[in-house]
Amino acid sequence: MKKLPLLLIALSCTALLACSKGQEINAQNIKTAYRSVKVLKERLPAESRIEFEVSFWTIRDANRDDNKFLDIVDGKKPQEIIELGKEVYEQRKNAGYKGYEQYSSWGEMITKFGRERIDQDNRKGNKKEVVRDKANDILYKL
Repeated sequence: MKKLPLLLIALSCTALLACSKGQEINAQNIKTAYRSVKVLKERLPAESRIEFEVSFWTIRDANRDDNKFLDIVDGKKPQEIIELGKEVYEQRKNAGYKGYEQYSSWGEMITKFGRERIDQDNRKGNKKEVVRDKANDILYKL
């Protein structure tokens, strides 16, 4: 009987510790880092998702070594990832990185990627409707 309260306290402390890291990237390995980013992205407001995703992949592109990359992103919150992404962008822009020549600022790059994502979503939506119609889907409306 005396063990039950101790067990409950231990379990609740463990649960609290686990929940407190819900807004951070878990970078134990590449798979968990990618999975963590996917979950975090879905929890972000729509206007921050693209910036977070672009920042993450900018950092990844700048750090090809898995261990170095995992050390950089482990335990970081989405806002910290965005700040790191901006720093990498500025460093690469100042160094004359070819991919960034077409953008005058970080905001312009994010805006362009946002427009491209909206265009992709619009094209995907149109194809799904056409496929459903072509298949002669038999759905009964009751």
